[in-house]
Amino acid sequence: MKEFIEYIARQLVDQPESVVIEEESKDDKLILKLKVAQPDIGKIIGKKGRTAFALRTLVAAVGKKSGKKVSLEVLD
Repeated sequence: MKEFIEYIARQLVDQPESVVIEEESKDDKLILKLKVAQPDIGKIIGKKGRTAFALRTLVAAVGKKSGKKVSLEVLD
């Protein structure tokens, strides 16, 4: 899961080496925290948050397929 989102995020940004994903488990939920370089945050969020929404949808779908609740947070 982490590698999947990392691959997608690296394709979207100008500085792919700065993409970092941290995993955090809370109760029965997995939280993925995505960090990118400051100039690339807009590319991850997208217009009106559409790119971030699409990433969260992908994460939820892959998580549901594996039987887990997964969410994605974009950090500054």
